Amino acid sequence: MEFSTRIIHEDNIKDNSGAVMSPIVLSTTFERGEDGISYPGGYFYSRYDNPNRHSLEGKLAKMENGTACVSFASGLAAATAVFQSLKSGDHITIPDDTYFSIRTILDEMFSGFGLSYTLVDMSDLTKLEAAIQPNTKLVWMETPSNPLIKVTDIAAAVEIAKAHNCFTVVDNTWATPFYTRPIELGVDIVLHSTTKYLSGHSDILGGALIFKENNERYTFIKATQKLAGAVPSPFDCWLLCRSLATFVARMPIHSSNAMQLAQFLESNEKIERVLYPGLPSHPQHEIAKRQMSNGFGGMFSIIVKGDRSTALKLASSLNLFTHATSLGGVESLIEHRKSIEGALSPTPDNLLRISVGIEDIKDLIADFQQALDSI
Repeated sequence: MEFSTRIIHEDNIKDNSGAVMSPIVLSTTFERGEDGISYPGGYFYSRYDNPNRHSLEGKLAKMENGTACVSFASGLAAATAVFQSLKSGDHITIPDDTYFSIRTILDEMFSGFGLSYTLVDMSDLTKLEAAIQPNTKLVWMETPSNPLIKVTDIAAAVEIAKAHNCFTVVDNTWATPFYTRPIELGVDIVLHSTTKYLSGHSDILGGALIFKENNERYTFIKATQKLAGAVPSPFDCWLLCRSLATFVARMPIHSSNAMQLAQFLESNEKIERVLYPGLPSHPQHEIAKRQMSNGFGGMFSIIVKGDRSTALKLASSLNLFTHATSLGGVESLIEHRKSIEGALSPTPDNLLRISVGIEDIKDLIADFQQALDSI
């Protein structure tokens, strides 16, 4: 079966009611068998597993062509589980413009556990090679990156990591498996904030890790999920499975709208630069063309001519683009990232990150036109 058919029809929950939609199983505990030991239904306690979570994880693993999936209550809970699988003294390379909360987790939660990291411009693989130390165990990638929209050559970075016996993680939240499938490029673990495009409606908080192999690290992280308990609720899993049914319908509109809006803004004299991998002006456009299929996604950033106040005024002058955190929903959002990330952020003060929704593109362009006319 093709990608969209599998998402809709596979790994659903079936019961005796004949319901077309999978039911929500809210029970936290499950009955033992007559022997007092076994669990005939396959479930023991909802922190360990739940039918809706099992359904979700099956779908996500297939979407990324992985062997297994472990879901979490948020994307950062998923990232934390990866870091917990490391040992004291281990070193990590992470993108210099990685999602800022990743740095915050490493600085505030893991510095006392002996983990260290080096920030690397992952668009320059010679810098990645130079950053790897004898104790480097993990090469962390985020492509396109948040919010500077750098693109990493995933296959080439995997080769470098393997040569140094490092495992690899790609945050595929922005590209999604609709545009990029890192496991097919050799990556060991794919991370998603399922809050974003996989949810698509700004009403679910969640995260997931998809594994290329069912190995010792998978076993450890699966145990972390069960024992630490940072699991998604059955209702959130059900909502996410519902959202996945429309995933392949939503994503082409996000990408088409983003491309047209990016082209419009690139030609506007009040915009200094548009950062979108689909534009020929993007420094890694050729890499993006090679490893992204079906389009270039719905995210881009703009550098506004002027300073912080100019960027903030532009964001506040828009009517259809809500000035808010997050991304990947059907509605368009815009955000001034520097004010969220703080003084240590590498994000320019005049950068605005844009999540292009699935509204009519003529309305989105008209909204930007009137906002640009006002500054």
